[in-house]
Formats: sequence, C-alpha cells, structure tokens
Amino acid sequence: MRQYVIYTRVSTDEQGKSGLGLEGQERDIQIFLKNYQGDEPYAVAAQFQDVLSGGDNERPELAKALALCRKTGAELLVAKLDRLSRKVSFIATLMDDPKLKLRVAQMPHADKFQLHIYAALAEQERKFISERTKVALAAAKERGVKLGGMRDPTMKRNAAIQTKAAAEAAKLIKIIGPMRRDGKTLMAIAADLNEMGVSTSRGGEWTATQVSRVLERAAS
Repeated sequence: MRQYVIYTRVSTDEQGKSGLGLEGQERDIQIFLKNYQGDEPYAVAAQFQDVLSGGDNERPELAKALALCRKTGAELLVAKLDRLSRKVSFIATLMDDPKLKLRVAQMPHADKFQLHIYAALAEQERKFISERTKVALAAAKERGVKLGGMRDPTMKRNAAIQTKAAAEAAKLIKIIGPMRRDGKTLMAIAADLNEMGVSTSRGGEWTATQVSRVLERAAS
C-alpha cells in the first residue's frame, strides 16, 4: 500500500488569501488523492503543518515530515511546490535525497527534473515582482501618496474575524471535546462531523487540520 505524509504551510499574512490558506492546500491535496492517485490503495501516514515564512528553512514540522518519509518510505505530498520553500536551492537539496519521494498535488505528473525547473522559474518571477513593487512604491511616494493607510481598518477586520472564530469554536467544542476525550483521532472526528452533517464556518467539509484549529481556539 502506498503511503503519504502530508505537509502544509502558511504564514500569518497568507491565511486569508485565496489559494494559499490551509483550506486551499487541503482542497488541492484531496483532489490529487481522488483523481490522480490511481487504483492503488493508499493511506495517509501523518499530517504536519508549519506556520512560518517560506523563506525560513528551519521548520520543525517539515523536519518531522521528512524524517518520517525517510524512515517509512512514504511519499511527501504538498499542495504547491512553494509550500516546501521559496528557495530553489532548498528544493534542489530535497530532490537530490535518494531516500525522499516528493509529490506535488497541483503538478501530479511532474517528475523531479520538471519540478526543479519550475522552482527556478518561480524564484526568478518572485524576484522580478519584488523589484517591480519597490519601483511602484517609490514612484507613489514621490507623487505624495501616503502609504500604509489601510493598516487600522485591516487590523480591525482581522480582530473581528478572530472574535467570530472564537465564538464558533466555543460552540463546536461542545461536540468535538467529548470525541477527543474519548480518544478519537482528529481525522476520525472530522469524518464524524461530516457524517453528522455539521458544516465548517464556511460551509465546507471538515478536515483534521480544521478540527485541530477548533481545539486550539477553544483552549486559548
């Protein structure tokens, strides 16, 4: 049976961006497992998640995921290549590891060579975008445009989102708490919630990561 170790990563400012948050990554991973895994039986051995910048290669949960893959022979599965790192040198090192197998959900048929080329091109694009942004900001400053004016409204909006999330967690913990105390895994709890017809705050299906998030919010 083929085994996968799932790894997801978000940074604080990415959590609300479409396609970069946890829900987007989990969606892409599920699409891969459903449509590109094939008929061979598979199992998810473990899931790991970091909340750190893509430029930081010292990520404890990624280290655990890599160690488990090397030990068990499971394949490391990520939604996008930049969830591993935004540095092509770091990705190249992983690809050169003979004990590590890597699968990218959004590029289900790509081999190591193609993934390496994609990482290099993506790094070039990010550098160009960074330089373009610096030029645009400098030009705006010269025209007298006041930068950073949306900081206060953004902070208020984020605070409102956090308050709403905490209130929802307080309600859901009444269901999830007893399940967890009975020794159920996060994945089992997610499956039970879906079977019961309990929707997430956005009306979607539950995953282990979302269950974990509710437990953390309720405990804070």
